[in-house]
Amino acid sequence: MSYVSNSLLPGEQITHETRLHKAMFFWPAVGTLAALATLFVATTGGGVLVAVAALYGGSAWLRYRSSEFAVTNKRVIIKVGILHRRTVEMLLNKVEAISVDQGLGGRLLDYGTIVVVGSGGTREPFERIAGPLEFRRAVQAATL
Repeated sequence: MSYVSNSLLPGEQITHETRLHKAMFFWPAVGTLAALATLFVATTGGGVLVAVAALYGGSAWLRYRSSEFAVTNKRVIIKVGILHRRTVEMLLNKVEAISVDQGLGGRLLDYGTIVVVGSGGTREPFERIAGPLEFRRAVQAATL
């Protein structure tokens, strides 16, 4: 069961969920293809490059699978990490703002960085979020 589902309060319901964007797998995929090409062309060093690419890809996959972003009817819940877990659980009435930062690639592929600003000025940035504008809209709709 997911972290978000396990941490729901009585009467709390998930209204929006998202994950990290799959664009985070681009560079690991490029590295893997380059390592495989090296393995087929050169007999020395190719195996090491494939192992490094597999570790890099595995690390990206673990980050992807261990990150959860949710809006409920009561809170914003964000969890990233496995060994070093970072969580943000903020009541909706404590959310002052959610900003979205998207570069050109993010606008084309629909990912970006969200920064959750809580009361007291706490700023919590999260990068490579899939559908950041929809996440912000879900928080805004839940606070109305």
